[in-house]
Amino acid sequence: MALPATGTWSNPGKGGAQADIALTSPEDGVRLLFVEIDNCYESAQELAAKIDKYMRFGQRKVKDADGTERPMWRTRWWVPDGRHGDQPHPPLLLVFNRVGPRNPNTVTAQLAELTRRHWQGTAHDGFHMYDGKLPIVVTSMKLLKEHGPAGTIFRRFGRPENQTLLEAIGNPRREAHDARQRAEYEAREREDKEQLRRTAQQKKAEREARRPVCVSCGTRFADERWKAIEPAGWDAPRETHPHLCDDCKQRAVTAERQAEQAPPVRQEQDQAVPEQKAGGTWLSRFRT
Repeated sequence: MALPATGTWSNPGKGGAQADIALTSPEDGVRLLFVEIDNCYESAQELAAKIDKYMRFGQRKVKDADGTERPMWRTRWWVPDGRHGDQPHPPLLLVFNRVGPRNPNTVTAQLAELTRRHWQGTAHDGFHMYDGKLPIVVTSMKLLKEHGPAGTIFRRFGRPENQTLLEAIGNPRREAHDARQRAEYEAREREDKEQLRRTAQQKKAEREARRPVCVSCGTRFADERWKAIEPAGWDAPRETHPHLCDDCKQRAVTAERQAEQAPPVRQEQDQAVPEQKAGGTWLSRFRT
């Protein structure tokens, strides 16, 4: 498959790469993978020149059908955008098929040094970012036959050990870092929610401790009754029974009205006795 650095898809120009396979298997986690099969006849320098072409293709931008400029490969294959500031080119898998005279181990070591500028990431907080870089992964046909494509047989340039294909073309350390951050954020969020819950409970308990109690029946005031006895504006009517609940207030008001409507009790006072006493005292003066 032609990967043109110049020209078009149908009429590629010079300087482009020629992938042996372009693999897309989103259901298996492989969005887009270019595969280059080497029969061990080419030198590390010749392979490095091929990788330069892959890099030029990955860097090439064209206008899409909607007029937006984007990487040329994105006009043909859909791959989710990478994280902001970390958008590598589609990875390249180099499979050595030991038919020719060259030792793939020696070639791989030389090739990694010759192409370091293309694949080396930038260290960042325990992982690497590969913005604008070309992930290069190597394996052999022998290992594929022995362990299959799901085996831990893939070595990515810049990493010290073999990995599965998904790990090799991905960024496990970044994923682990992001997972830790998400877990820490969720833990903080849960802690904040719990603190808010405890604060709300404490405020509720403090409010309940201030809730007035009816002096007549001992019942705690309902919210509406509590609000009714709170101080209001100057023009608000004065609460007549602030220490009674609604029921006790109604009974008290009823009793007061009944007392007001009852006829007054007439008290007869005996006025004669004082007059007699007064008269007797006056007469006694003459008798004396």
